[in-house]
Amino acid sequence: MEYVYFFITAFLFLFLLRKLAKKINLVDRPNGRKQHQGVIPLVGGIAIYLTLMLALWVQPTLLISSDIYVLCASVLVLTGAIDDKYDVDYRIRLIVQILISCIMVFGAGLSLKSLGGLLFGHELVLGPMGYIVTVFAVLGAINAFNMVDGIDGLLGGLTLATFGGLAYLNYLDGQLLLARFCLLMMIVVIPYIVLNLGAPFGVKRKVFMGDAGSMLIGFTVIWVLLQGTQGPKAQMNPVTALWLIAIPLMDMVAIMVRRIRKGHSPFKPDREHLHHICLRAGLSSHQALCLICALAVFCAVIGIALEQFEVPELISLLLFAGVFVLYFRGLNSIWRMLSWLRKRGVLATPHDPR
Repeated sequence: MEYVYFFITAFLFLFLLRKLAKKINLVDRPNGRKQHQGVIPLVGGIAIYLTLMLALWVQPTLLISSDIYVLCASVLVLTGAIDDKYDVDYRIRLIVQILISCIMVFGAGLSLKSLGGLLFGHELVLGPMGYIVTVFAVLGAINAFNMVDGIDGLLGGLTLATFGGLAYLNYLDGQLLLARFCLLMMIVVIPYIVLNLGAPFGVKRKVFMGDAGSMLIGFTVIWVLLQGTQGPKAQMNPVTALWLIAIPLMDMVAIMVRRIRKGHSPFKPDREHLHHICLRAGLSSHQALCLICALAVFCAVIGIALEQFEVPELISLLLFAGVFVLYFRGLNSIWRMLSWLRKRGVLATPHDPR
């Protein structure tokens, strides 16, 4: 019954914050890179944050060191909200992300101590290097989910896929509190998805997640992954985490490699993400949404199956690496083909509703 309350609470926060956002100009406006229609409130993430804070105030034991999580999440959401309104330099965002990574590592004691049995069944212990690897893991997760938020429903759908897999695995591993938190995360994201897709309340009540929300989701994902794979009751294989966030992770790495090859900053926004390629191939935004979310669920199911059938972690890692190589090379080939067709007028430049 408590989940029903939080579900309703998330809806209420969304409707209340929509009105406030328009008054304080916390909105997203169309520009050369964003082609959505109208002025859209950037409050999805703030509503999720407030609902999570309420839930953790009622049930602080859902996460270990929940007070540290609340502190880190609050700093991230505040930074994201300021960025949504004033467009903060990416270097400032990185500094804040590194700061909250350090708070998580040294305040909550969550870090990548081990990468699992990657040494032919023997555990690969990181030692002091684990702190540095953890910071990069946090930065990667935050920015992966931040970058993937490009078409309506996509970030919400990928969030459901990731936390659905995490809820299932943590339940099987006996980490019931962590599984309940993952279920809670799914519950509070659903109201956002409903409004973000413009149904059934119409496009006039549409909202976007904003950087505040995408960074919060990425941080929450890495927190739960670290607690599930490195915590005192951890049983999940660390390599399984890669499968659960496969689409956001592969999209981020692929796009950064392409940007660096072009001599651009890896953080420079563009329109070459997976969802953009789907749109350029002639898919509608809803078709692209369904395809990408289906791929995310498929990858998560593979990761869960590999874990449940006790496939050696090294094999799981090699399989994931193979999938990434296919993904990277496949997208590059598709991108070149679409560019060739577009230059010859075979394909029209797509309209992105975002």
